[in-house]
Amino acid sequence: MNKMLTVTKRNGEREPLDLEKLHKVIAWAAEGLDNVSVSEVELRSQIQFFDGIPTETIHETVIRSAADLISAETPDYQYLAARLAIFHLRKKAYGQFEPPTLYQHITNMVETHRYDAHILADYSKEELDELDEHIDHWRDMNFSYAAVKQLEGKYLVQNRVTGEVFESAQFLYMLVAACLFAHYPKATRLDLVKRFYDAVSLFKISLPTPIMAGVRTPTRQFSSCVLIECGDSLDSINATASSIVKYVSQRAGIGVNAGRIRALGSPIRGGEAFHTGCLPFYKYFQTAVKSCSQGGVRGGAATLFYPMWHLEVENLLVLKNNRGVEENRVRHLDYGVQINKLMYQRLINNGEITLFSPSDVPGLYDAFFEDQDKFEELYVKYEQDDSIRHKKIKAVELFSLMMQERASTGRIYVQHVDHCNTHSPFDSKVAPVRQSNLCLEIALPTKPLNNVDDPEGEIALCTLSAFNLGAINSLDELEELAELAIRALDSLLDYQDYPIPAAFKGSMDRRTLGVGVINFAYYLAKNGVKYSDGSANNLTHKTFEAIQYYLLKASNKLAQEVGACPKFNETNYAKGIMPIDTYKRALDEICDEPLHLDWDQLRSDIEVYGLRNSTLSALMPSETSSQMSNATNGIEPPRGLISVKASKDGILKQVVPEFEELRDQYELLWDMPGNRGYLELVGIMQKFVDQAISANTSYDPTRYANSKVPMQSLLQDLLLSYKLGLKTLYYHNTRDGASEQHQDTNSDQKAEDRSVETLIQEDDDCAGGGCKI
Repeated sequence: MNKMLTVTKRNGEREPLDLEKLHKVIAWAAEGLDNVSVSEVELRSQIQFFDGIPTETIHETVIRSAADLISAETPDYQYLAARLAIFHLRKKAYGQFEPPTLYQHITNMVETHRYDAHILADYSKEELDELDEHIDHWRDMNFSYAAVKQLEGKYLVQNRVTGEVFESAQFLYMLVAACLFAHYPKATRLDLVKRFYDAVSLFKISLPTPIMAGVRTPTRQFSSCVLIECGDSLDSINATASSIVKYVSQRAGIGVNAGRIRALGSPIRGGEAFHTGCLPFYKYFQTAVKSCSQGGVRGGAATLFYPMWHLEVENLLVLKNNRGVEENRVRHLDYGVQINKLMYQRLINNGEITLFSPSDVPGLYDAFFEDQDKFEELYVKYEQDDSIRHKKIKAVELFSLMMQERASTGRIYVQHVDHCNTHSPFDSKVAPVRQSNLCLEIALPTKPLNNVDDPEGEIALCTLSAFNLGAINSLDELEELAELAIRALDSLLDYQDYPIPAAFKGSMDRRTLGVGVINFAYYLAKNGVKYSDGSANNLTHKTFEAIQYYLLKASNKLAQEVGACPKFNETNYAKGIMPIDTYKRALDEICDEPLHLDWDQLRSDIEVYGLRNSTLSALMPSETSSQMSNATNGIEPPRGLISVKASKDGILKQVVPEFEELRDQYELLWDMPGNRGYLELVGIMQKFVDQAISANTSYDPTRYANSKVPMQSLLQDLLLSYKLGLKTLYYHNTRDGASEQHQDTNSDQKAEDRSVETLIQEDDDCAGGGCKI
């Protein structure tokens, strides 16, 4: 008689192998789903049973089997796999499928120092029991498989060494809400906690990684973006590196403005020594960024900014390039090149750009951000002064080099510093915006630090979230969601810790927030409009008007209750200037949608009561947070109806929302004829968004002769982005499998053998002798 096989349970006990029990779990997970087969999952599993096999091994094999079956024909396997993964996750966290009570769970987690002790101090057992009654654990079953794996990999409280998991999603959502509203009066806070819990657990509001992973734990740093400006001194450079280390270790993405650092060969101490230039200090910052792994949640990363007219710019533009040697490359940072109208005019007029070391041209660097007329006046004056060290380069050569490196690396970004300051919530004369962040959507004032305790320095932080456009049925719903988001994020500013005084000061003075959107591609599809043909322009205008209006209204209401932010007087809002007053009028040529909301009354209310927050909106990439809501990524068109993304858990497949009903309505990235329609939509969004937008450009080389994207096309899109008022450009995407463009930086193909005059004449927007920028 054959010996019966046994399995080893999670607690170490053994019991007989019961295949019927496994079959029942898979059948439970398949309940109510279309086109899924329990037997197919079991057949595909091909489990190699042996005596004592761990139940975890069995469950993980079955989950992978279900996930492998996700396809265009059978999209519901993403929910079957998700339910099996949730079942497995709860068994790991609680030893059983049913979660404990909220009070029991919190007590255990506080005792083991995994949750912040303030939760039990601030909330009574009766209050926690009431919140427990409101929790709907069945909402776990709304996750897709990709979402569950992101949840388990990044967001749930766990021991990242042993792999132990200690909570499930609905506790996460409820505790984030409870922590953020703990300071509200007891008479009203439970209502706010419940409403916010519903908004996030039903995927109407999306939260970023630092908030999801951190709020409720003893680690209190939840801002997604940190902007650090470096001065031109060793003390400031060291303070910058120290600040980078502190914030990278606490899950933040970093923007570093290093544009003030003087060029190679500049005199030091009156000529006693000469300066080593930018590269050694960029390497120093790179080491600081890569020194921490952010607790296993995500790797440290940063974007470093410098002006296009910097004397070393030709060497700086190639720092990510694979050619060259380690001594002249700094490949593990991304770079943002700062440009303004004067640089574009030199390109259009087939002129030259003069390069300077910022240290040799007093006042020029500050004017670059604060006052465009003054910048041009100083720039021309210094160009004519032969005593000042400089270098002249044809504008088309410099722009072509930048675009060539942007195309070949994908990660040379663009910041339009004039748009960041002329279409800005801040008065550029007193609070200029000099940089953005890792993802190019934050545009906030900064000041260099002379040391880490410098009271005059300012590090800018921005706390993010997003509205899920696919989860709303009417724009009126945004009013309630805006109030919840603003109240929660504003509370977070007081709830979190600040390891550096300059960051605390900047946050308390300006109270900057950035609310964006996810699921825009689904939103367009379900409304029957597309990115590329202009059909989405008016809908986008109406939608982003409502978003910005309701965010401002919520912040104004909060200001009436608790006061405006201390430096509200440094905003343009304080002067009655709204985003709708300063946008690029070129947008009127592509969108004739009128304003629908009462901006005059809002303007009046803001002038009287102010705003609690200097900024309200920013459009972030939201790569993983979109997956959590089973949403399309930010504002981006999907590359396919099923996206395939690599993770540490393997390949994750995610199907676009309402795949079967809307599959013919989605416009995919590589089906779009070019970037124009997408850029026009981003321009319309930028009319209302008070910070910036993570906007990408994308190219399929197979559409061009010799499978090379002409420099003409790259420059035309760049000019168009400027004309439409975009503040920043993020990734340059090249379709997979296509040959890289412009691999030879010394190529004779400058501007694809076309003169600037030809380039401009062939651009419809630049016909007639000059581009309207």
